[in-house]
Amino acid sequence: MTVQDAAAYLLARKGRMPAVKLHKLLYYSQAWSLVWDERPLFKARIEAWANGPVVPAVYRKHRSRYTVREWPWGDPKALDDDARETVDAILEFYGDKSSTWLSSLTHRERPWKEARGNLLPGQIGTTEITPAAMAEYYGGLVP
Repeated sequence: MTVQDAAAYLLARKGRMPAVKLHKLLYYSQAWSLVWDERPLFKARIEAWANGPVVPAVYRKHRSRYTVREWPWGDPKALDDDARETVDAILEFYGDKSSTWLSSLTHRERPWKEARGNLLPGQIGTTEITPAAMAEYYGGLVP
């Protein structure tokens, strides 16, 4: 399964959404897959951009669109049962939140903040938010 498949699944389940929200849902799907399933949902890099976590491989596909309606570059059926269960749980919890709310949440959490380092608000940055940083932080939230 690829990040393109995960994006296609999210859009197939939730419908059109702002591209910013798609990135945040991919980020949380990856983070919680690392915790719950003890494996990455996809192998694509996630970077700490000014507006929160972004998957450059996904951004390159929609860069001229604010809203994303469909995702022809992936197959939503490519997700296995565990992956679907994880992404469905992410949609249940985060799916009704706005892009702004999701971005604000990521800005308060350690993986994005540490990857941003000393960058100023709004400053361009491409540092990776590593799977290890996500697994450690979100794993620590589980009682």
